[in-house]
Amino acid sequence: MNQILYFVVIAAAFLVMSRFVPGVHVSGWGPALIAAVVLGLLNVIVKPILFVLTLPFTIVTLGLFLFVLNAIVIGLTAWLVPGFDLAGFVPALLVSIVISLVGMVWKSATKD
Repeated sequence: MNQILYFVVIAAAFLVMSRFVPGVHVSGWGPALIAAVVLGLLNVIVKPILFVLTLPFTIVTLGLFLFVLNAIVIGLTAWLVPGFDLAGFVPALLVSIVISLVGMVWKSATKD
């Protein structure tokens, strides 16, 4: 149940960002929920591979390159999900930062 609620929170964050972040467009709750689930799947499958491949950049930048990795995964999500569109790398990077913050708040709020 906790995981389903997390996807709903991420979908709501996508919808809010589509209102306030230029270059982000989400056409409704359906595409937002699908994008949240696809993002979760890509974070499990693709992101670890990218993390290992870019580990030297992550170490040199003291972990800040992880935002770029998140932006790449979010861009891939936008490419896969119809109704969830990004207009370039900068909106993807902003979405990456906001989703990271939402995830941190979610983890601290649901901590046992």
